[in-house]
Amino acid sequence: MTTEVTPRPTGRGSRGAKQSARPATVSSGRRQRNRASAVLMAPFFLLLAMVFVAPLLTALWMSFFAQDSSGLGFGPVEQSFVGLRSYTAVLGDPTFMGSLGLILIFCLVYIPIVTAGALSLALLMDSGLAKLRSVMQMGLFLPHAVPGIIAAIIWLYLYTPGISPITEALGSLNLEIDFLSVNLAVPAVVNIAVWTSLGYYSVIFFAALQAIPREVLEASRVDGADALRTAVMVKVPMIRSSVVMVLLFSTIWTLQLFTEPMLLSHATPAINSRFSPSMYIYDAAFTRNNYGIAAAASVVLLVASMLISYGLTRFSGRLQREEGR
Repeated sequence: MTTEVTPRPTGRGSRGAKQSARPATVSSGRRQRNRASAVLMAPFFLLLAMVFVAPLLTALWMSFFAQDSSGLGFGPVEQSFVGLRSYTAVLGDPTFMGSLGLILIFCLVYIPIVTAGALSLALLMDSGLAKLRSVMQMGLFLPHAVPGIIAAIIWLYLYTPGISPITEALGSLNLEIDFLSVNLAVPAVVNIAVWTSLGYYSVIFFAALQAIPREVLEASRVDGADALRTAVMVKVPMIRSSVVMVLLFSTIWTLQLFTEPMLLSHATPAINSRFSPSMYIYDAAFTRNNYGIAAAASVVLLVASMLISYGLTRFSGRLQREEGR
């Protein structure tokens, strides 16, 4: 009588089956994560395509075309390809170059003031000398929460002679100051910009200061450094990347300056319709109906913003690498 012996799988065979099944499981899990990531990121890329990519491509297309009328301007309007003619006209227009120069002056005044002021307020809150820090942060941030058009209307009221309590108080002291004059037009716009953004940048700096390890500050105190020296020699160098980020934000915002000077231009001749590059673009599109010039100026402004952003980002990355050493 013979008995059949069923072969039992060896340990090596079962281990090999488990190892072959494991890559399939890992691959399936990776595909599921990729699908989930694609679903979650789809709304962002859709919104990016709608509000950035599509307008950018449209502006590029419009910048190479122009609407010309035949018959000394009395014939039908025809759209024709003009190549780089619009870009040549923009870069050769003294009013556009003048607006860029004026924005450069605005940057040299606004950016140091708002950066130094926001950093000083953040250091004050972080030092513990300021009481009710949460209330102080909310009070500083409130002007940023006010829409830009509302802030410009408020300050236009405060600048207008005859109705402004500020000019009335100065007049009682025999000080006649016209904030909307030619010499004070740019400082008036700078004041509105600083009032709006100072608290926002202070919150950014304060958050960066809170991330500094407390052991580093304790070591500075043990070494005999006072509060001022600790702030200047320890805290500020450790948040250099945040300082660069604020410089980047403020520079890009300055290049896009539009709301404040546009509203003030209705109250003073010191600010014309092409005061800033954004106002130049608005004037070309909706006053002169020259959409090719407006599109070309928009592309030039975008390229300038991208170049500045790239330079500051590279500089910030270099600072971070130095901090990591």
